[in-house]
Amino acid sequence: MKKILLIEDNDDVRDNTAEILELSNYKVIVAENGMTGVQKALEHLPDLIICDIMMPVLDGYGVLHAVHKNSTIKNTPFIFLTAKTERGDFRKGMELGADDYITKPFSGTELLNAVDSRLKKIDLLKQELSPDMEGLEYLMQASLGKDHMKLLAEDRNINKYSKKQIIYSEGNHPNRLYYVLKGKVKTYKSNDNGKELVTELFSTGDFLGYVALLEGTAYKDSAAALEETELAIIPREDFDQLINTNKEVAQKFIRLLAKNISERENQLVNIAYNSLRKKVADALLMLYRKYHQTTEESDMMIISRGSLATIAGTAKESLIRTLSDFRNEKLIDIKDDGSILILNLKKLEFLVN
Repeated sequence: MKKILLIEDNDDVRDNTAEILELSNYKVIVAENGMTGVQKALEHLPDLIICDIMMPVLDGYGVLHAVHKNSTIKNTPFIFLTAKTERGDFRKGMELGADDYITKPFSGTELLNAVDSRLKKIDLLKQELSPDMEGLEYLMQASLGKDHMKLLAEDRNINKYSKKQIIYSEGNHPNRLYYVLKGKVKTYKSNDNGKELVTELFSTGDFLGYVALLEGTAYKDSAAALEETELAIIPREDFDQLINTNKEVAQKFIRLLAKNISERENQLVNIAYNSLRKKVADALLMLYRKYHQTTEESDMMIISRGSLATIAGTAKESLIRTLSDFRNEKLIDIKDDGSILILNLKKLEFLVN
């Protein structure tokens, strides 16, 4: 049973509102002023707070401020109750972080619709989301509603890129979020001599270009297609609206998109300190986890030796010699078309670990 904290100084309004909520199977905790309301919020940890604005001791703005300052209850959904004469004040409450407001006098239907809508959105945001377009759409539905979702789907453009075509370049400022519908993408940094270091790999179901959007900075690396690739384009305005509409959505979306940062850090450490054999084995494992295709024989990956060398952080000649050694040791096989077959995954993992 969901718990709702109702903070209202008017006895009649408080009693009638509590009765409506209780009849709809909510557990209601009541408080007659803002100070008591904050105390009960900390005591009962409600799923939702409904609070009048104009109250003695501590008004609704003060309650909202106190709630946001306490880490235990700061993410609790908050709905203001406001009289029609105070309607102009609701914007102040929304700017302070309130999730919604209900104008007095209100009907039982209006109250229950607002409560039900807010609690459903919170339940959506608590669910584990997949790091793909379905996950994004789930978040968009939770934060912006179905109408915006429909608009987003209708307006989304799809860009097609040929092999080696640049998607964005280091130093440019982002204006969109990319989602991989089909194909493979690499991000990389280049030195003054044109030597590349691959920083991350992306495949179908991945987002890219998000770090610069989240930081509000220019791209710190470049992105290029490794093969024929299709990307869905999500305008920065839609991304910003998603992030700014709801703090829970922002937290969820950041976790959703930043999940590979620790993996990138580990990759760079491995490139800096590992032996040549470990670097090549680690690069093969990275490709295997990202791009492998299961066959009856083993696990197959197709990638140019130049690209594989940039992922491993080594010279192409050194890479080819190490691949030859791995082939002789029956860790991998190399087909005539250049595809690499992993024959002994466990031994490759042992080399890295």
